Amino acid sequence: MENLNSESDNILKEFYVPTYILVPDSQAERSPDIPSCPVLVFINSKSGGQLGGNLLVTYRSLLNKQQVFDLGEEAPDSVLRRLFLNLEKLKLSGDEFANKIEEKLRIIVAGGDGTAGWLLGVVSDLKLSRPPPIATVPLGTGNNLPFAFGWGKKNPGTDRQSVISFLEQVRKAKEMLIDSWHILMRMRIPSSGSCDPIAPLELPHSLHAFHRVSATDELNVEGCQTFRGGFWNYFSMGMDAQVSYAFHSERKLHPEKFNNQLVNQSTYAKIGCSQGWFCASLFHPSSRNIAQLAKVKVMKRHGEWKELQIHHSIRSIICLNLPSFSGGLNPWGTPSTTKRRDRDLTPPYVDDGLIEVVGFRDAWHGLVLLAPNGHGTRLAQAHRVRFEFHKGAADHTFMRIDGEPWKQPLPVDDDTVVVEISHLRQVKMLATSDCRSKSFRDPSSNHYNDEHDDGDSDDDESTGEEFRKFGAAATFKIPDEMKEKDGSSRRRSGLKGFLRFLPFQKRNA
Repeated sequence: MENLNSESDNILKEFYVPTYILVPDSQAERSPDIPSCPVLVFINSKSGGQLGGNLLVTYRSLLNKQQVFDLGEEAPDSVLRRLFLNLEKLKLSGDEFANKIEEKLRIIVAGGDGTAGWLLGVVSDLKLSRPPPIATVPLGTGNNLPFAFGWGKKNPGTDRQSVISFLEQVRKAKEMLIDSWHILMRMRIPSSGSCDPIAPLELPHSLHAFHRVSATDELNVEGCQTFRGGFWNYFSMGMDAQVSYAFHSERKLHPEKFNNQLVNQSTYAKIGCSQGWFCASLFHPSSRNIAQLAKVKVMKRHGEWKELQIHHSIRSIICLNLPSFSGGLNPWGTPSTTKRRDRDLTPPYVDDGLIEVVGFRDAWHGLVLLAPNGHGTRLAQAHRVRFEFHKGAADHTFMRIDGEPWKQPLPVDDDTVVVEISHLRQVKMLATSDCRSKSFRDPSSNHYNDEHDDGDSDDDESTGEEFRKFGAAATFKIPDEMKEKDGSSRRRSGLKGFLRFLPFQKRNA
């Protein structure tokens, strides 16, 4: 513990993970004290201008360098595979310290919403028997995920004291389950050209997970292209995603102009103006308005699809899981008692298996969110949402998952293009005591019910294994020689079922 040599040693020891836990076959440190909050820290060094790199240096100076990972150098799936295999090996050898580390382990991820979603997807697909809860450090432009769970939306300090203060918050944080959502897009193979998603110059994290399924995937349909993936915060389609696509493209071309959060947000507003988001009725083709582009259907009760009546002026539609969008705004708001009764609406709980569907006409409509009790056009709450695109309505549209946009080509001669969103499973987040996200299971909630089924589709044996994956990881299995002959490994295993890891080993925010 050569790094722990200051007056803060006693605090930092509570977060320290010994090298022998992190590096297989390394020598065990003598009589290590069991930390109350061991952490793994994943940092996107390219996020937040220079902040990501500075934060990496500070964390490595305070903790074991081996427990702090640069996502530009190693993907989280390979890190977690190595770690949990080593923990399994140590536990099977009778190492009680390793068992306690696994029991108390927490993850910190520093980056934008896309980076945080990447970690969430990997941990979700691992299906660990003790999945570590995740805290998010806001290093992006929107920072909706950190803001929704009380970690703020401003880039944090990177100095020693700021990092120690954040670690203390992580130790005191509460665990909260949140829903995850599967997204599937299917269309006929076009007679010419490609319908692969077009990223802004390079593939963002979201599109690493949102990829074309293989011929052996049970979701594959002969003669069709099928894409699949998942998200945690939101899926949006329309003009808001178009503005985001323009912003990301500009940032990739001129990264030197985007090294400050305030500048980034100002530039985003300027691009919104240049794209016509504030004068959408003049600059946005009506053929790309949601009603002209696709039918929107929702399923609130099993097996009952209902078509939504979308006003012809709606140019952007958002399927929202968390009460934070566009830098912390809440498009759903809190429906009044009358709306709850007459339209069967509820507040936006993050673990109720429902996703909120909201529409916007233009940027001016979005500004109502700044007013007290302001909200977008509430369209529905549902367990499933389905977009059926009209044949020949447009040759492309823009889509966005958790802040990361892409341009989606559409075959004009295909009347079967479908995007469907459905509940997948849940994962543990870390939240501060004053976070804005609300749980269905909170006893103070009016909708709390001890008998409520968590709706985790992972337990639905009628749903295929491939469909139940988030899409952030491919397959890995514990070697048989690591399992105990008496069968107790089933109880003691740190891995439940299969680990899945994507073939994409490195990603950039």
